[in-house]
Amino acid sequence: MLMAFMLLWQTVVYVPKATAAQMAAAEAAAAAEIAAETVRRVANPYDAELDAELQLTTAIANAASKNKRVLIVMGANWCHDSRDLAKWMYSARFRSMLDPLYEIVFIDVGMPQTGKGRNLQIAKRYGIKKMKKTPLLLVVTPLGKRLNSKKDAISWNNASTRDEADVFKYFAEFTPT
Repeated sequence: MLMAFMLLWQTVVYVPKATAAQMAAAEAAAAAEIAAETVRRVANPYDAELDAELQLTTAIANAASKNKRVLIVMGANWCHDSRDLAKWMYSARFRSMLDPLYEIVFIDVGMPQTGKGRNLQIAKRYGIKKMKKTPLLLVVTPLGKRLNSKKDAISWNNASTRDEADVFKYFAEFTPT
């Protein structure tokens, strides 16, 4: 009986250790997966298949637990200004500055200019009654207060022509209006 117990214990408890090569391969695979996901998000940051309300609720909860603000970027993959703003936000330079300050959520809005918009109730919740251009950028607190002016929120439709240093400075030194 004792012998059976010892054999069972060895079978259950024994976990083979991974070799250094196996660990390195696993780390490389994980890094490649993260890189591929980042490339996918940069190429198509506004995912129409995602539940925008759930994305926003998650970002707000994360911001509240980490004492951050929320950046709600409402745009579309067809819009070069929306994509360029997202590309900056995903860059290493911007991430190192944005991550400690903000939770970022990209919300797909379809084509509101043509009457084929989606998730526009989110903009309305923060005082933007009608979305005429993309992207729309909202800076909000976890308690739901919009911190940037309406004029500022709707002004990002020229993001692709803005100077990168100015955009970086805007987020790094943001002051509520």
